[in-house]
Amino acid sequence: MQLSVTQRILGLLLISFSFTLFPPIAVSLWYQDEALWDFIVAFFVMSGIGIVLWFPARDAKKELHLHDGFLITAMFWFVLSMVGALPFLFVPNLSHAQAVFEAVSGFTTTGATVISGLDSLPKSILYYRQQLHWLGGLGIIVLAVAILPMLGIGGMQLYRAETPAPMRDNKLTPRLAHSAKSLLYIYITLTISCALAYWMAGMTLFDAIGHSYSTVATGGFSTHDASLAYFNSPIIEIIAMIFIILGSLNFTVHFMVWHKKDLRQYWHDIQGRVFIYIVLVLIIVTLAVLMWQGVYSNFWTALRYSSFEVISIISSTGFGIADFSAWPLFLPILLLTSGFIGGCVGSTAGGLRIIRFILLYKQAGQEIMRLIHPHAVTAVKIANKKVPNNVTQAVWGFAFLYIASYVFLSILFMATGVDMVTAFSGIAATLNMTGPGLGEVAITYGSISDIGLWILSFSMLLGRLEIFTLLVLLSPAFWRR
Repeated sequence: MQLSVTQRILGLLLISFSFTLFPPIAVSLWYQDEALWDFIVAFFVMSGIGIVLWFPARDAKKELHLHDGFLITAMFWFVLSMVGALPFLFVPNLSHAQAVFEAVSGFTTTGATVISGLDSLPKSILYYRQQLHWLGGLGIIVLAVAILPMLGIGGMQLYRAETPAPMRDNKLTPRLAHSAKSLLYIYITLTISCALAYWMAGMTLFDAIGHSYSTVATGGFSTHDASLAYFNSPIIEIIAMIFIILGSLNFTVHFMVWHKKDLRQYWHDIQGRVFIYIVLVLIIVTLAVLMWQGVYSNFWTALRYSSFEVISIISSTGFGIADFSAWPLFLPILLLTSGFIGGCVGSTAGGLRIIRFILLYKQAGQEIMRLIHPHAVTAVKIANKKVPNNVTQAVWGFAFLYIASYVFLSILFMATGVDMVTAFSGIAATLNMTGPGLGEVAITYGSISDIGLWILSFSMLLGRLEIFTLLVLLSPAFWRR
């Protein structure tokens, strides 16, 4: 274990991230709100911690191994969640557990909040919340590799640790830094386009920028308590749905579309096709139940709300224009569990991800065929390409750990005194990075105890780091290497 190299990289990342507090400081100066000194103090604390870590190990520049990447990734998210919570300790007057929860929810693009009264908060705090989503959306490690060439490492170990998915070894270009920059340019382009669309649809420039951050990042934070329902605009909701879907698709496909100037690349991606199919089926079912139960008498009104809530929840965004938890029959559970599916691998969405569901489905079908034809030679294929056995085994292992983590954390959360609906929906909403749940956490998490918030914060980090990256640190074998 190269602890000195790990310490150096962690220090550099913290120093670099401290400069992202300059935009909130600028917003505070522009609007002359009372949060200015809070951000200045947070900057010096964050950069100070980074310097303390970096300076003693500044000459440690050895090549990182994969397990060093796992350690840096996990430690960076934990440390960043702690120092990133500093601005929330003052103006919103949150407890330490609440402030950390809000910061983790921002970085992981979960969108769950403990804050009420958003409309009366300083503009700089509101901007900071939205910016957390944007920075976390594409993965802070990937962004750091793209904009910090002074790290002096290849970066593949960090990239693999950040995205332990079935297709994690694919590169857009021969060098990781170039790949990360390409993703960053696409991310920025989508954000600017989304902000302009919101602004032209009637949002103020401040709201348009803030909501573009959380939309493209499939986060869910808003500058208003009523979320997008505040604007009561079908045009704004359509814009949101378009960019949420774009944020839920594999960003490598966005790159291929841009590189080849061919929109058909979206349809060629099996993840994207299956994602759209699932979304359409869920919208049809939700629409039918809402009309059948008479929740909405007008077809277009029912279609408006069902489409938005389905897209928002399955993509783990969590924007709201209606309280889906109050919808009849099985709809609240249906929408909440759709968050387990999530978006595509290589996107900003959460959940198990579409490609894993495809692999699990195909593997299950193969096992059924083996029962019918015991001597048949079969193979799991994606896009007519055989999937290696180690990938299918990894997906089964991931699915088991995901479900086991969900059950364990739900029981642990229930032990804090919350009811069963709140416990299981709260963990589902945080592990899948969906945001809103059912019961006490349908709107905000402000009524949850500090112990409960720590459990939920861990659940968000576990989901954001995709289980393996975090749980591998708990293995004794990891530390014996």
